[in-house]
Amino acid sequence: MNSVKIVEAFWAAVWQGKDFDAIDRFCVEDFVITSGGIDIVSKSKFKAWVKQFNQLVTNLQFEVVETFQNEDGSRVASRWIVSGRNNGVFGLAPDQREVRFTGTAVWQVREDGKLVHNWVERASWEAYQTLTRHG
Repeated sequence: MNSVKIVEAFWAAVWQGKDFDAIDRFCVEDFVITSGGIDIVSKSKFKAWVKQFNQLVTNLQFEVVETFQNEDGSRVASRWIVSGRNNGVFGLAPDQREVRFTGTAVWQVREDGKLVHNWVERASWEAYQTLTRHG
């Protein structure tokens, strides 16, 4: 199974193409995203989370750096970069300053190619420090 193609198609449709309804095609009903150690459970809650995140970064751009999988395709790892303008990300005032941060995602992919779980971490601390630096 070529799970890299599945994950990269997800990135292209949802994060790059802003087709949030594509989540319905890619993810299982009881999909889980673990973001910063917190589980968001269900496809509908994940879709709401993605929409909210996109609202917090104006003109969000998503660049895939690299993606690779384990031998049987049940796990995929991906490195990426998000950039755009601060519209309230990290709880900050929406000042439209440039924001850019790196992140990683590890995916569980079912045998039929459906996405089951995503563990995601981002360089939030570094981005927060940049946005709160004065001068």
